[in-house]
Amino acid sequence: MAAALFWSSSYAVTKRVLDDVGPLSIGAVRFTLAALLLGGIVRLSRNRPARPDPRQRRQLYLSGFLGITVYFILENVGVDLSAASDASLIVATYPLMTMLVELVVFRIRMPLLRVAGVLVATLGAFLVVRNGAEVGGSSRWLGDVLLLLGGLAWAGYNVLGKRASAGQDAVGVTYYQTLAGAAGFLLASLLEADDWRMPGATASSLLVYLAVACSVGGFLLYNYGLRRMASSVAVNILNLVPVFGVIGAVVINGESIRLAQVTGGVIIVAGVALGMIERGHRPGREPAGDHGAPRIRRAAPGATTRSRA
Repeated sequence: MAAALFWSSSYAVTKRVLDDVGPLSIGAVRFTLAALLLGGIVRLSRNRPARPDPRQRRQLYLSGFLGITVYFILENVGVDLSAASDASLIVATYPLMTMLVELVVFRIRMPLLRVAGVLVATLGAFLVVRNGAEVGGSSRWLGDVLLLLGGLAWAGYNVLGKRASAGQDAVGVTYYQTLAGAAGFLLASLLEADDWRMPGATASSLLVYLAVACSVGGFLLYNYGLRRMASSVAVNILNLVPVFGVIGAVVINGESIRLAQVTGGVIIVAGVALGMIERGHRPGREPAGDHGAPRIRRAAPGATTRSRA
C-alpha cells in the first residue's frame, strides 16, 4: 500500500515533466539516478547478500527490462497522449493480466473471490477507457491502449521477478532490475537526442522525486511485499493507485474528473476489497501456486524482495 501511494503520484508528476523532457529521456534520467542510488546502498550495506548466480542474474535483468524499460516506455508515451487520471485508473487491469500470466505459466488456480475482485476492478477500468475515448478522441484512446499494453509487461515482470528472487534481498533484486532497466532506457533515449535540453528547476526536482521516491522507495517496498504474497494479490493491492492517482491528477495538474471516472474508481475499490477477502480469511497461508515463498523466508529470514508510476 505504501508503494501504491508513491507510485500513484508518478503519473501526475510525469505529466508535468513531459513539458520539459521527452518520455524516453525521463525514463533514462529517472532510472539511471535510481541505479546509482541503489548501487551505493548495496556497496555500503554491512550485510551484503550473496551475488545471484548467472541464471538468476539473467532472469533479474530480463524482468527489469520488462518491468522498467518496456513498461515505462509504454507508460510515459501513454501518459503523454492520454491523461494522468486515465493512467492512474487503467492500472486496475494489471491484476487480471498478472492472473492470466500466472495461470498460463504456473497453472495456478485462483480463489473465486480473487477472480471476482479482479474482474470487478477491470469493469471499472473499462469505464475509464471508454470515457477517455469520448473526451479525448483517437489520441487519448491510443494512449489508454498503450497503458493497457504496459500491463502485460508488468505482469511478466512480476511473475519472472518472483521466480528469480529466491535467496536475495529486496535491495539486491531491485538493483539488478533497475540496472537493466536504466541501460535499456539510455539506449532508447538516443532517439530523442535532437530534442535534449537542460530542464528547468521544477522539472529537475520532479525528476529527482521520481528517481528517489517512486523508483527506489516504491520498488523496494513493493519487492518487500511481493515476497510475502502471490503476485496477483500484490498487483491487486495496486488498484489503490487509481484512488491516490486521480487525487494527484486533480491537485497537481488541475485535471477535471467526470462521473464515469468517479464511478470507475468506486468499482475499482470494490474489486480490491473483494480480492483481499479470501486472503483475510486465511492469514498466514500461502497460495498453492506461490512457488517457494515459505522456503525463501527460511533461507533468508528478514530479507526482502521485489514491480506503473
